[in-house]
Amino acid sequence: MDKVFQAVFYLFLIMILVKLSQFAYRVLRERRYMKELAQSGMPYIDKMDGRQFEFYLQALFQQLGYKIQVTPSSGDFGVDLVMKGKEKIVIQAKRYSAKNRVSLSAVQEVYAAKAYYKANQAWVVTNSYFTKQAKELAAACDVTLLDRADLQNFINEVNPVFKAREIFENITPEPRKCPKCGQDLVVRDGNGTRFFGCSSFPSCRHKEKINKEQKM
Repeated sequence: MDKVFQAVFYLFLIMILVKLSQFAYRVLRERRYMKELAQSGMPYIDKMDGRQFEFYLQALFQQLGYKIQVTPSSGDFGVDLVMKGKEKIVIQAKRYSAKNRVSLSAVQEVYAAKAYYKANQAWVVTNSYFTKQAKELAAACDVTLLDRADLQNFINEVNPVFKAREIFENITPEPRKCPKCGQDLVVRDGNGTRFFGCSSFPSCRHKEKINKEQKM
């Protein structure tokens, strides 16, 4: 009977040790993830609008030695940045909220733009993720996709001299119009938070979060 009790006791002890080791591993993994997240500046990238995200990518690739051409807001043939280095790369930038995934239309557009700009490579870069259909089409069309995890790893590998926070705080977001009165929305600061407020305040008190999703 004692031997049975000892066997049960040791089995129970082993189960406890396994659970503790699993818990410790999860804690260490979570700490490493949070450290890498902070180093990459992803929390500030998530707050950017589309224009700020383009500026951030521009600065990132300039550090790698690329010459950057920013395309106009209209008539860009589905491309936000044209990068010239050893190879010519066209990029479509998608600053999305985490709940929205980039669809295959982005892949279609950048693939067509690759031919128009006579580029060697076509990329879609996002702080979010891609749909299954977008991934399948990209694989078939040889389009490079950088999702949230890829972008975070890429930033940490480049280790840019500037920080995402600098872009977010110093680059003016894309102009917007107030949906209530039609006047311009301007960036305001209140209680340590930046937001879009109507320029006709106080007659119009409309305001929006500065990180409200902009699909580009």
